[in-house]
Amino acid sequence: MRAIARRVGGQLRHHIEMRGHRLTADEPENVGGTDAGPNPQELLAASLASCTAVTIEMYANRKGWDIGDVAVDVDYEPAQRGSPTRFEMKVKLPKELPEDQAQRLMQIAAKCPVHRTLEGEVMFEEKLELE
Repeated sequence: MRAIARRVGGQLRHHIEMRGHRLTADEPENVGGTDAGPNPQELLAASLASCTAVTIEMYANRKGWDIGDVAVDVDYEPAQRGSPTRFEMKVKLPKELPEDQAQRLMQIAAKCPVHRTLEGEVMFEEKLELE
């Protein structure tokens, strides 16, 4: 999987391209951006929320469960000195859903690829290319 970010229009706005799609990332005006899109930290929270929701729905579909509407609310607090990065995730499922299905879906939610990546060991390889 690949994503490429390129600055557009000066300041802090970037277009991010991946697999034929384009998103805009920017910073709020109070930190020098133009607020043309979510900031990178918000994109990280969005990645976890959307991956969790999709993982739950894919599992339910494979099981043939009609689970209705799914919403995943992620609140993200970056690491501060002396405290770790913190994610608070609320999975909202219909109250009519059988308890055993709801519990199983919560187990599956923790197995989404983004969740596993954030929990696991991460390695970086950084290279500089001058053009």
